[in-house]
Amino acid sequence: MYLKKPFWSEGLNSESQTQSPSAVGELVNSLDDQRLYREVTLALRTGLRDARAEFSFLRDRGLRSILKFLRSVAGSDSTINLFCHSQSIPELQVVPVLFQHSLKEPEDQRVANLDHIFSVEPMKITSPSTDDEIALALRVLEGCCLLHTESTVLAHNYKAIQVLMNILSTRGVLEQGACLDALISLMLDSSANQLDFEACNGVEEVAVLIRDKQVDENLRLKCGEFLLLLIGHVNGRERSTVATIHDDIRRLLGEKSASLIWAASQFGSTLDPEQRLTALHIQARRVLESLDFY
Repeated sequence: MYLKKPFWSEGLNSESQTQSPSAVGELVNSLDDQRLYREVTLALRTGLRDARAEFSFLRDRGLRSILKFLRSVAGSDSTINLFCHSQSIPELQVVPVLFQHSLKEPEDQRVANLDHIFSVEPMKITSPSTDDEIALALRVLEGCCLLHTESTVLAHNYKAIQVLMNILSTRGVLEQGACLDALISLMLDSSANQLDFEACNGVEEVAVLIRDKQVDENLRLKCGEFLLLLIGHVNGRERSTVATIHDDIRRLLGEKSASLIWAASQFGSTLDPEQRLTALHIQARRVLESLDFY
């Protein structure tokens, strides 16, 4: 959503904008708000139309469009607010479309196809989701949850944690990496998703990956980052319900690694976002080295 400057604002200079609001200024602001809202709804309708398609390549195109849209929305509070407002409208909600199509369980998809075969309606066979499509859907899910808190509630209605834990244990490196990022965004300020993660033995699933030296090193590093964020940001929230996380990490990874993860998870409180990300990478590397050493 890269917007050009509207033609009606060309006559307004910086001096007039600093003066008290006039009828013309209020009209221009109103036109701007309406224009932005039309752009937001148009971008969502276009992306969601493709994301609902039967063919994977069309869904892939729709997801890329929505992801690009979310990245542009994140640039300003006004567009974030418009996106949040749009998610109160059922036909513009992104999360349900993700779980009804790209993230649909394979067994559910086979049943849906069989229903079409034995129905009197024209048959529509949906092509299975590719690795790229699933990874894109997870990135879109992550973006929605970070921008719009209520998206975590919508995701919980579709058993999001269970679906993502299945992806983490059965899919490839591309999807697994995106899955770890999406899991963090799902659990922020969501006690329901945190409880689901605990019920799914989520920490144990991540520990299995990070301990396995045959697993891709970048994925193991991503697991280290996940554990750091889980303790430092999810478990550190007031509403966190992940009560046994410290004991689980100590049991699964050992006392020394658990102590390192706990100490390292407190990083970055006074750092800017870029420095915080660098610190996260460094600390995850240290966690991995401690595991490999012992």
